[in-house]
Amino acid sequence: MEVSWETSVTDSINTIYLLFSAYLVFVMQLGFAMLCAGSVRAKNAMNIMLTNVVDAVVGSISYYLFGFAFAFGDGSNSNPFIGTQFFALKNIPSSSYDYSFFLYQWAFAIAVAGITSGSIAERTQFSAYLVFSFFLTGFVYPIVAHWVWSSSGWLSPSSSDLLFGSGAIDFAGSGVVHLVGGIAGLWGSLIEGPRVGRFDAFGKPVSLRGHNATLVVLGTFLLWFGWFGFNPGSFDKILVSYPDTTDQGNWTGVGRTAVTTTLAGSTAGLVTLFGRRLLVGHWDALDVCNGLLGGFVAITSGCSVVEPWAAIVCGFVAAWVLIGLNMLALKLKFDDPLEATQLHGGCGAWGLIFTGLFAKEEFVVQAYDSGESGVTRPYGFLLGGGWGLVGAQVVEVLVIVGWVSVTMGPLFYALHKLRILRISTEEEIAGLDISSHGGYAYTAHAEDTGPRFYGEYMRMQAQS
Repeated sequence: MEVSWETSVTDSINTIYLLFSAYLVFVMQLGFAMLCAGSVRAKNAMNIMLTNVVDAVVGSISYYLFGFAFAFGDGSNSNPFIGTQFFALKNIPSSSYDYSFFLYQWAFAIAVAGITSGSIAERTQFSAYLVFSFFLTGFVYPIVAHWVWSSSGWLSPSSSDLLFGSGAIDFAGSGVVHLVGGIAGLWGSLIEGPRVGRFDAFGKPVSLRGHNATLVVLGTFLLWFGWFGFNPGSFDKILVSYPDTTDQGNWTGVGRTAVTTTLAGSTAGLVTLFGRRLLVGHWDALDVCNGLLGGFVAITSGCSVVEPWAAIVCGFVAAWVLIGLNMLALKLKFDDPLEATQLHGGCGAWGLIFTGLFAKEEFVVQAYDSGESGVTRPYGFLLGGGWGLVGAQVVEVLVIVGWVSVTMGPLFYALHKLRILRISTEEEIAGLDISSHGGYAYTAHAEDTGPRFYGEYMRMQAQS
């Protein structure tokens, strides 16, 4: 079949844009690594860096072998609840997707395991990371991605049979990526229990602050940079013209999506800065970083379909969701070293509900129908769009929580029963770097504190 010059140029530009967005999303792995490394104690820095690398490399193989097939397989046995198994193994693009699309979706998939890793940091056996990372990336996350992002998914806003006449709008993954990772981390943290020393004998929290605020800030800015691929990049084909014009298409929403992302994150960071100042009495850079990320997580669902002013509302509420959940976590003696459950789970759920309340009809049509004239869709409830969209958003929250709970909960429990989930108390006190990885990440740390930690570790080993 002959392809016109205009079509060839359009396809080339779309491919370049999608690949560049994939590279930006992949940079977020470096952001996660820096954020996690700075947020843990120095004696566990080597371990957390290794787990971030493992999340990427194990997730790559798992997603290639199984994950992409479950998420976007479109063979004869494809259905709304699960894609075609082993589609990706054929190594041949389908009629709908190509290699650049695979790479972009892969970058999303490996981010999920990184979120969960933060929740169980500083107390988990390395072998457990290998197991849950493979399972989460290859089987758990892809099913949710199929529900929402595949054209045959039962929650998809692009389906031929729209749930509540709308489908769930989760443009870049507040639910598909962040809520999935957050709920998986919730079960891992609950089953493992808090770190040694996190709560004293009276149940009061004890601060176990990370060792390097510089790395946390560096990681936050890298994640911010990567989010410009995460959200605007989710316009898979930007050069899609409107049916009645020659100069507009999905690309008109790309800039707005970047702006709403920036405004939501910035608002959440600012509110967290002043909110925490009122609560604890001092300015804290680490709290601001987490608040900023909470705003990004929340806007990820509706970034393409809301006005900039609504993004500010999103970020404002996201900050208080994060602050409130952190306070609740302390009361319940729940220990998540990176606040990943509260940040990605809580703010991700809020982002889905926010979209159901504030999505603008014009932007929904633009994002999902290429701006076609005469199309009507359910939109934000608070803007007069009825219950269809917000109902679909609530359903997405509930089914993600349910699906991840019935898959990852039993997996973590099985690892716990097999005694391959949590390290021993002695190893935890000594630090994972010396007990599992042969040495500390920092030479100065090994010289100053290594002998003391190692001595304590060896004495406990002898006593046991």
